[in-house]
Amino acid sequence: MGRLIRLDRSGHTTLAEWTAGGGGEEAAVAAFRAELERGMIASATGPDGTAEVVRELPLDAELVIMRRPIAGG
Repeated sequence: MGRLIRLDRSGHTTLAEWTAGGGGEEAAVAAFRAELERGMIASATGPDGTAEVVRELPLDAELVIMRRPIAGG
């Protein structure tokens, strides 16, 4: 089962959950795209524990985290 979460002031908010081939994928993709449009950045956790920035929702990922970009200058 995959989960899409957004890091926020409460810790995190679950945006969507899905099972690859079992349902919930369309809602998860829609939630993912909506967060990207708001300027969020997505990272997907791989099976070896590493994370990478993604621009499309990897439906085989167990966890995808949405966060705000780091501010600075």
